[in-house]
Amino acid sequence: MPTPDRAVRGFTDFLGRAGLKTTRQREEIVRAFFAAGRHLSAEELYQRLRDRNPRVGLVTVYRTLKLLRQAGLATERQFGDAYARFDPNTADRAHHHLICTRCGRIQEFEDATLRSLRRRVARTRGFSVTTEKLELYGLCRSCARPTREHPPRENLAGSSGARERHV
Repeated sequence: MPTPDRAVRGFTDFLGRAGLKTTRQREEIVRAFFAAGRHLSAEELYQRLRDRNPRVGLVTVYRTLKLLRQAGLATERQFGDAYARFDPNTADRAHHHLICTRCGRIQEFEDATLRSLRRRVARTRGFSVTTEKLELYGLCRSCARPTREHPPRENLAGSSGARERHV
């Protein structure tokens, strides 16, 4: 994942090539997004920015995230809830996600065995993979521990309302 400064430089270069203006608000949004270091919805990013700069609007946050995606600096993801999250790790770095259906925590992971399996499966079937996505849903270590607040649940399939806490 690029540092906030590197991300701003890459974003500024992209805006220049696209004939778009670099604004202080866009730079602030990009810095906050990459400083968070985790998957964020536009609303979560807006909430982080609002206290520091009340002039940054939600629409500007949405538009900037869309531009970050077009620049290849972020990936838009859906994790089974009602809104998109933006991943500061670009699609060219293959990684996968473990999503807790109780607390919404999203953990990223990479696995050489999965990479090897993907290549082998694609090769044996004459298939050219352009993107990949693996999402595993279940309970994180904290939520899997039964407590009085969170007794064990039998069926988590189809549960929704997951919110990201941290990566």
